[in-house]
Amino acid sequence: MDAAATIAWTEDGQQRTAAWRAESGVPAPRKVVLADDRMPADQAYKLACEGTALLWRGDYHNGRQLLQALARRIDARAKRKPAVAAPDLLTAFHQMRQAQGQRARILGMLLLPVQADYSIALRRAPDARAALEQVYGAPTVPFVLSLRELLGVIGAYEWRKNGVDIPALGARIHPHYGVFSPIRGEYVQLVADAALPAGARSAFDIGTGTGVLTAVLAKRGLTVTGTDQDARALACARENLARLGLAASIIEADLFPAGRADLVVCNPPWLPGRPSAALEYAIYDPDSRMLRGFLDGLAAHLNPGGEGWLILSDLAEKIGLRSRAQLLDWIGAAGLVVAGRIDTKPQHPRSRDVSDPLHAARAAETTSLWRLRSA
Repeated sequence: MDAAATIAWTEDGQQRTAAWRAESGVPAPRKVVLADDRMPADQAYKLACEGTALLWRGDYHNGRQLLQALARRIDARAKRKPAVAAPDLLTAFHQMRQAQGQRARILGMLLLPVQADYSIALRRAPDARAALEQVYGAPTVPFVLSLRELLGVIGAYEWRKNGVDIPALGARIHPHYGVFSPIRGEYVQLVADAALPAGARSAFDIGTGTGVLTAVLAKRGLTVTGTDQDARALACARENLARLGLAASIIEADLFPAGRADLVVCNPPWLPGRPSAALEYAIYDPDSRMLRGFLDGLAAHLNPGGEGWLILSDLAEKIGLRSRAQLLDWIGAAGLVVAGRIDTKPQHPRSRDVSDPLHAARAAETTSLWRLRSA
């Protein structure tokens, strides 16, 4: 939390301030009014659309119901717009991103006060102290955050507690808040099933995240070093490997650790684009920085006869954000050759959701493990 970020409002005729917390990095709203159970949903929606934040002083569960009412009004407004099909998938993608941003902005206008001990002084409020401390560390000062963000913190707490089943490990991975959950198991299975390079003993996992691929490689008998730049990811990966009883080194690094390995694996964000929140860094890769950085540095970090495994969906190609020719040009320019490719189809529900504006792309999507070697 930026100590300089504060939010101000008037209450009982006095000017009040508190620290402002927003994981997405959005600034504190400039205009804040108090709201409680007496405020009609239509009025709340109008104020939120105008950029006025609502600091909730009513019943907690009624606040959640108001958030749901705001979401219904956003959806109803979208349905009232004239049905004009996007001329292409790229336009549909940009329209979807714009709509998602507007939705997040409006829903983020319903705010909650949190006390210095992480308690929430509202009727029927849950005890979220453990969830908040798990994400933000030891409590320090009172602050204000959006109800939507609080619900995300509580949801992440449950994800971390219960974990995600990973058939390739025969165990569960426990994602931390802000670290992308490995819910798409097809890419994990690719790494579990692909034949290792002959005589492979060592591996690097670039951008380890939850540590799921590091764990898969360690279970396959390799000596693995996983890297990441995000402090939450590093802590998450170390905790998961310890929980699984697997030995691996997890270090902070921008892409590659020092030295070379027989196998270097990378599952970069699959879509070039600018993330709008912390979790989106696992989905969007600005200017394809991580993808190109991996390709450009791979040859210098491979042992003779070693391989690099690039785990990548072709969704960006289907949408029109990147072409296959461009990807192959980057591979060639990095002094690499494609030694093979293993493909799989996605199993997630969105690939079957015909109402999704990107359904045509998702239904045709292929996830691939590209086997790369030095030219």
